[in-house]
Order: sequence, then C-alpha cells, then structure tokens
Amino acid sequence: MQNTRLSTIVNLSIGQLSQWSRNPWRRTSLILISLLLGFFLASVISTSTGARSELDIVVAAIALFVVELINRFVYSPRRITLADGSLVPRSLATEMLNSVKLGVVYGLFLEAFKLGS
Repeated sequence: MQNTRLSTIVNLSIGQLSQWSRNPWRRTSLILISLLLGFFLASVISTSTGARSELDIVVAAIALFVVELINRFVYSPRRITLADGSLVPRSLATEMLNSVKLGVVYGLFLEAFKLGS
C-alpha cells in the first residue's frame, strides 16, 4: 500500500490512541463506559421491540446469536502463553466488546425481571 497523507494520519492517530489507552485508569474507564453502553443498548432493544410485539422472537434470536459469536471470539483457545506460563493479556478492543456484551446481557436480564414482577 502506498504511504499517502491519509494513511499516515490514520496510522499516527491509531498509534496515539494506543499510547493513550495504555494507562490502566484510562483502560478501566473505557471498559466501564462500554459496560454502561451495553446496558443502555439493552434498554433500547427491549423498548423498541416492545413497541412492536411481532419482532420479539426474531430480536431475541439475533441477540443470542451475537452474544454467542462474541463469546466464541473472546474466549477462544487461541491465546498465546509466555515463557513463564502466563497468558498474554487481551487487547483493549476485545475487552470493550466483551464489556458491551456483558452490559447487554445484564440489561436484558433486568428488563425481564421488571416485566415479570
């Protein structure tokens, strides 16, 4: 690929964002924001499908499929082990994706409890 101005700007921006997110507090805050975003997304999913009751089963199947795909991606046995036997930590994007998934599952779980009571 050619080294154009756009590719240089994109590569520098990705490098700066990667350097910025190496701080443990920033990493934790991004993961927490992802969890809250997933919780909000669950509320949106349940509200929008509740308005049209004919989409409930389809959206539930799609949500289950997406959650299982994320589980397969995050928890696959392809992780690299170091010489001392410890595992290489997951990337920030993987942790954020897993956090969004957890927020969605927890949010839908709470919405089910609200509807059941």
